[in-house]
Amino acid sequence: MSEASARRVAIQTATSRTVRSLPRQVDAEGRPARVSQTFASRVFHGERMKQRLPPEIFARWSETVEAGHRLDRPVADAIAHAVKEWALEQGASHFCHWFHPMTGSTAEKHDSFLWFDNNGRPIEKFTGGMLLQSEPDASSFPSGGMRSTFEARGYTAWDPTSPMFLMEGPSGRTLVIPSAFLGYHGESLDEKAPLLRSMECLSKASSKLCTLLGKPAARITATVGPEQEYFVVDKAWAALRPDLTVAGRTVLGASAPKGQSLEDHYFGSIPTRVLALMEEVEFELYALGVWAKTRHNEVAPGQFELAPVFTEANVAADHNQLVMRTLRSVADRHGFAMLLHEKPFAGVNGSGKHVNWSMQTSSGENLLDPGHNPAENLRFLAFLAATLLGVYRHSGVLRASIASHGNDFRLGANEAPPAIISVFLGDFLTKIADGIVSGQVANLAPGQAMIELGVSRLPAIAQDNTDRNRTSPFAFTGNKFEFRAVGSSASISFPTACLNAAVTDGVEQLIRWIEGGDDVMTAVRRALTESTPVRFDGNGYSAEWVVEAERRGLPHARNTPSALGLLNTEAARTLFERTGVLSKDELHSRYDVRLELYNKKVEIESDVLKELVDTYVIPSLIAEEQALVGASGTLAASRSGAVAAAGADLLAARNAVDAAVAGASGEGLMAVASYYCASVVPALQTLRNACDAAERIVADHRWSLPKYREMLFVNG
Repeated sequence: MSEASARRVAIQTATSRTVRSLPRQVDAEGRPARVSQTFASRVFHGERMKQRLPPEIFARWSETVEAGHRLDRPVADAIAHAVKEWALEQGASHFCHWFHPMTGSTAEKHDSFLWFDNNGRPIEKFTGGMLLQSEPDASSFPSGGMRSTFEARGYTAWDPTSPMFLMEGPSGRTLVIPSAFLGYHGESLDEKAPLLRSMECLSKASSKLCTLLGKPAARITATVGPEQEYFVVDKAWAALRPDLTVAGRTVLGASAPKGQSLEDHYFGSIPTRVLALMEEVEFELYALGVWAKTRHNEVAPGQFELAPVFTEANVAADHNQLVMRTLRSVADRHGFAMLLHEKPFAGVNGSGKHVNWSMQTSSGENLLDPGHNPAENLRFLAFLAATLLGVYRHSGVLRASIASHGNDFRLGANEAPPAIISVFLGDFLTKIADGIVSGQVANLAPGQAMIELGVSRLPAIAQDNTDRNRTSPFAFTGNKFEFRAVGSSASISFPTACLNAAVTDGVEQLIRWIEGGDDVMTAVRRALTESTPVRFDGNGYSAEWVVEAERRGLPHARNTPSALGLLNTEAARTLFERTGVLSKDELHSRYDVRLELYNKKVEIESDVLKELVDTYVIPSLIAEEQALVGASGTLAASRSGAVAAAGADLLAARNAVDAAVAGASGEGLMAVASYYCASVVPALQTLRNACDAAERIVADHRWSLPKYREMLFVNG
């Protein structure tokens, strides 16, 4: 069967699939089961622990979670026994420490509960030592130079603040233990440990500021709700697209006659097959304790979104990895390929992961909620000002935290925010901030100042009058900030850790000013004044904003190499070392790992595009050329000329890519990345343009690759 015939078969396959549906869940009386009855059924959560642990053991575990105390061995042994018995009752046969290496995804090594007693009889065994720590091979994970290949020892350490859960397999279950991943000398080799450290430093600083503001709080938790955008295409299309298989995106493809131009997909009726996929995804996530709240069509055809409710940042990071894993596995069952790349299709909306971020006290109060009285408004303004100050001072670090090859195609295009970090507050809060900066209330007592500013009415007004700005990378949306610049395939751990560290610096600065003699309003005014340049409520897509941002001194890193350069600075090292989030070596490892990943992504895309040109595009052009041999007439002559010109352009662009790749030189990852960005990536774009031009003139039945109009619109 020819490749072109395979495309026809794919059309038949994609349009003839049946809708997969789950059996309706019913309760003991045969009535439709409520989600609340099965939610977190596969999670060893706090309530389940309370039921299964002796009261004194549960109390000591609670202290660990709430106050950060270290778990001792007797407590660990008791928890290990309880979770083992529960897991065995649920059909588990294995356990694993589940961690987030610097690959952006997760890793796990499964160990059996099976053991043998002194008499050689088989038993199930799981001790506190097995729970607390495991020892996977550390040599084959990215380390950024912190580990050598021959230095294999690494450790996973249980994160007791993130609940254990059961992973469903084809024929059994595995107990999953969320963990951090450390090297032999305690260095972080993962995304989780820096996030946990950033949460701790933010908690300490914010608790101290709350005390200074007259409302003590024992512990402050960074809370996160990461929205997840994604595309789905029928597996039949993906199987015929090597670029989707190895690169996660289409490296060539002419735009469809219709894309998102009619604006008819956003919030439209969810296609039946996709709705069935969503329902099964939610069924799986609910059992895992992931509070998936929203599902809808996104802007581009074939694009959708899932949004959860806020939870603690480290748990949210675990949950988001579960969301991506579940989306992929369930999509496969439904005959779909799940595309989590930031820009799988050119010319239409890219996919992001909007990280909604806030801070919450141990009693459940949101520090970024304006509150219900002037005293609460004052606390809100203090934390708002501290956040703005931290984001302003460390906007380069935040830009670097979301840098990736995939995000380079998305930022600043089709609904994505620009590559300049700025903050949107909305008209009302901007007026209040400007009033404080101008000194309008400088000589008034805090309570009187609140009333003068109209802040006593802030709760009702702010949430009604704070509009949304889709062009802002960091927007206030009523009681939280939305970090919109994070890429859809990324782990949220590093961007969140960077944000926590930046805000910690802002909070600590307010504390120093207050302890140095400033009253609260003066400290707020100083923070708002210094951070004024980062506030921008206008159109982030406009050329005028680029000029204005540079005038304000805001970093504008247009691509990943220049963005990652902002990590390799003394200011970044000072921030991470002072907050304890990353040591100098750990920070440099992130810099190296991300540069190496960028280089590898460019190399993969270069290789797959050349393969597509050589084995798909050129043969299609040759077939078109041969079909015109002997044809006469004006149309045939014109078409022959167009095919010849397209072929010449294609060969020239193909040779230019080879020359660009061969010209790579320079020592060090940054030198290679900068060269790839400046020379190879533009050459690949030129070659893509030539391929897309060829696609537009080759007869449809001679073009072997699935087209955009099929992948975006023909999915059953």
